[in-house]
Amino acid sequence: MVTANDPTVFVVDDDAAARESVLALVASHGMAAVGYDSAESFLRAQPVDRTGCLVLDYRMPGMTGLDLQERLKQDGVEIPVVMITAYGDVPLAVRSMRNGAVTFLGKPCRENELWESIEQALAFDAKTRRARAEKSEIQQRITTLTADEMTVLRHLVLGWPNKNIAKQLDIGLRTVELRKANILRKMKAGSLAELVRMAMVAGIPCEPSAETGSPVAIEAQAN
Repeated sequence: MVTANDPTVFVVDDDAAARESVLALVASHGMAAVGYDSAESFLRAQPVDRTGCLVLDYRMPGMTGLDLQERLKQDGVEIPVVMITAYGDVPLAVRSMRNGAVTFLGKPCRENELWESIEQALAFDAKTRRARAEKSEIQQRITTLTADEMTVLRHLVLGWPNKNIAKQLDIGLRTVELRKANILRKMKAGSLAELVRMAMVAGIPCEPSAETGSPVAIEAQAN
């Protein structure tokens, strides 16, 4: 039985023979696969938060494969797409790739070529989900920081030395060191370099702002 945690290949194609061929290919590699005869039936099933990828035929009655891809993108659904079509052209391929397609294949395609594309899409999905999970975990840790610690963090990620942070914030050097130690502990960072990487993942600006100023400017004032 397929569970929500199993990587699944979702195949959307109104051509029953083509759909069953892809499903059989996926099954032969020991992977779970589910087929749909239209984009609308896929949306009704709502398997949008499942791990895996989408093998999508472009030319279908009603909503086309590209329509479905764009609809998913608008809804914020991040699932890698392998687009297949017998009517492909360069503008269509470019548009599909811009919408996040991992691969654009002509129909009929060789089984090994299709499977390689599916493997690439599944690997991309796994990588993307790991990155999202890491970002969520880091952002959760950031919420444990006090406002004062956040201010110090924003300066640390810009490469500010402790003494310059103390001068800029008009606080003691020992206070900066204590806040830095608390930040490292709460963020579970083993080093300043790791802390900076976490901040970048979380989207904390790593460029000087009106709030932080420039460490070079503060150093010049100190001298």
